Amino acid sequence: MCFWVQDFSFFVCPGRTKTMKIDHNSIAVQPKKLEKLLREQGFNGNPYRFIIGDLKLMSTWLKQAHSNPVIDLSDDISPRVIPEVIHLTHKYGKNTYIWYGPVPSILVQDPKLVWEASQDVNLFHKHDSSEFSRLLAPGLASYNGAKWAKHRKLVTPAFRMEKLKHMLPPFVTSTNELLRKWEEIVSPQGWFELDVWPSFSTLSSDAISRTAFGSSYEEGRRIFELQEELTALLINSMGSSFIPGWRYLPTARNRRMRQIVKDVDDSIRHIINTRLNAARTGKSCENDLLGILLDSNSQEIDEQGNKGFGMTIEEVIAECKVFYFAGQETTSLLLVWTMILLSRYEEWQTRAREEVRQTFGSNQPDFEGLNHLKVVHMILQEALRLYPPLPVNARITTADVKLGDKTIPAGTFLFLQILLIHRDPEIWGDSVNEFKPERFSEGVSNATKGKLGFFPFGAGPRICVGQNYSILEAKLVIAMILLRFSFELSPSYTHAPRSVITLKPQFGAHLILRKL
Repeated sequence: MCFWVQDFSFFVCPGRTKTMKIDHNSIAVQPKKLEKLLREQGFNGNPYRFIIGDLKLMSTWLKQAHSNPVIDLSDDISPRVIPEVIHLTHKYGKNTYIWYGPVPSILVQDPKLVWEASQDVNLFHKHDSSEFSRLLAPGLASYNGAKWAKHRKLVTPAFRMEKLKHMLPPFVTSTNELLRKWEEIVSPQGWFELDVWPSFSTLSSDAISRTAFGSSYEEGRRIFELQEELTALLINSMGSSFIPGWRYLPTARNRRMRQIVKDVDDSIRHIINTRLNAARTGKSCENDLLGILLDSNSQEIDEQGNKGFGMTIEEVIAECKVFYFAGQETTSLLLVWTMILLSRYEEWQTRAREEVRQTFGSNQPDFEGLNHLKVVHMILQEALRLYPPLPVNARITTADVKLGDKTIPAGTFLFLQILLIHRDPEIWGDSVNEFKPERFSEGVSNATKGKLGFFPFGAGPRICVGQNYSILEAKLVIAMILLRFSFELSPSYTHAPRSVITLKPQFGAHLILRKL
């Protein structure tokens, strides 16, 4: 996954805060050269403003967009989520760029170009050295080149379908615990009001703790709680992140963040060493994500006859952090937006419930049955189309490259506009802003009329390795909820999607649930 913070009141030079020397050339000469090159290629944008670029404008646009919810519960959320893209596109057309301080970034809205930029992992790099990536998820998601290729090869086995079958019992356990808590707060009239967003965050974190660390589940839960605290501290520190060297200041917040990172690393290292010691005594690896990863790593070292072909303990720790942040965030968001949509479109809630009942009756959902839930799968795909976890993905060119008919200079940022592509009427038709799961009844290719245009988990070699994990968990949770509850929007619900790293409900997801 790509972690991208969209709060331009503090964002200066994305990804370059550590390496870019702030001198006259980088803040005056080089931006004008890049501007000239981009204009010669047919791109348009605001003239470069010394040092700040478009940051002040973007801050104003965001504040205006976030000052009010989306009216009439509309699914046309782009003006609120990416107002800077909407403003510049209306002014300059689709071939436009935006200034993050002295750094121009091209807003890529053509799905064919998104596909091109997603294919060559050597020319189009992930470039995210932000504090979020460095502290929360410093593994596969942020690597490039040979290191990325090695880690992708070693991590992939943990997410193959035959392995995911073994993840289902932990998913069931975590979901049953959540539903029991919900049943305990049902009123005598059989209903209750709840913000389900925190519930799904807890559920998905609990599930990832069980599936990642198995018998070390309790320690896994503690790790997640620390990661959750670290996330909150990082978000609160956004206003300071433009200050050079801010993270080295001896503030109470910075000291706490460093302590959390140490505690998380120590805890994961302890679990890993316990597993490795057990393996040396002949015990088999546990069939959880960590066990599969360690087994994959060991096999690679044995096959190559060199430890350099495997991951170090520190690198395994980094991948465990990715399991937490990417796995928890993606699944909980898919669940919360699906529940909001099914609360608004009750005919689809009814259709999904009938399908689940016909498939499982009074039995616990199983792997084979989940794979036959066509209506539920269509609903999840439409939720991902309208509310993709990452509305914008980012790449940086490593050399002068051709993208379509344009030549893009080396070191140029590309912002791949997933949210807008998912709302392109040329791909999806006039009903592009409407919730219509039936568009996926014959698969993605038929839904897009054979065109490229559906990128909820990215595309190309770097497509999210955990997408099947997320879909499987979401199917199970939605199925189990449908069998035990009906739900509708609460009058207190405010429709206010907002992108802060990922696409979240700004004011929560208040629903009224009724026990069936």
